[in-house]
Amino acid sequence: MHPIADPWFYAAAIPAVFLVGLSKGGFGGTFAMLGVPLMALVISPLQAAGIMLPILLLMDGVALVAYKGRADWRTLLILLPAAIAGIGIGWATASYVDEAVMTLVIGLIAVAFVADYVFKRKGTSEPADHNVPKGVFWGTIAGITSFVSHTGGPPFQMYTLPLRLPPVLFAGTAVIFFAVVNTVKVAPYFFLGQFDATNLATSAMLFPLALVATLIGVRLVKIVKAETFYRLLYAFMGLIGLKLLYDGAIVLIA
Repeated sequence: MHPIADPWFYAAAIPAVFLVGLSKGGFGGTFAMLGVPLMALVISPLQAAGIMLPILLLMDGVALVAYKGRADWRTLLILLPAAIAGIGIGWATASYVDEAVMTLVIGLIAVAFVADYVFKRKGTSEPADHNVPKGVFWGTIAGITSFVSHTGGPPFQMYTLPLRLPPVLFAGTAVIFFAVVNTVKVAPYFFLGQFDATNLATSAMLFPLALVATLIGVRLVKIVKAETFYRLLYAFMGLIGLKLLYDGAIVLIA
């Protein structure tokens, strides 16, 4: 097995894996969405997704050990079954889904969600209550978008951010959620042929960086104040939403 040798690939992949690692460690939230788009600057999005999934699984394993099961289990009970159903929907409709349209829609929703927080709710400190219908909806969307392009972060955060969980609990919940989601995606990705020798060898080359970046993310969550943590998450989500809007619009206009 020989990994990708193109230096331009690693110029994109190294920052991509580092940012994803911070997110998987619980810091930055939507940073994980940058992995595939950054790699897709130099390789196909399909190959980028195939390379990224083993890296995500390694990061999930490290983060699971770091957070030791600290999570809001009611959130997971609501979101996870819906997300698994969403993965099934994504797999069944893989040949019909227009990725550009989905990217544009998720970007628009993310930006609107952040704008609502900034202009209406910024001064509100009361956490929202759990809402099963909303959780099922956003969980399903997270499963679909995670399957298509590893972009389940915004739908997950649209349900969980208003809950205003303590940072470590929020991060631990996200870690378990995406560890399960990424594990469930292994079988569909295998049958779609995304785990060839080159992709797996390239993933292995990036494993050390993935490990270090994830541990840095875990450390940042534990030292950043709760209010600062949530402001950063909303800011990152807004920036990612704008990026998704741009990416989707460019493809549809072309």
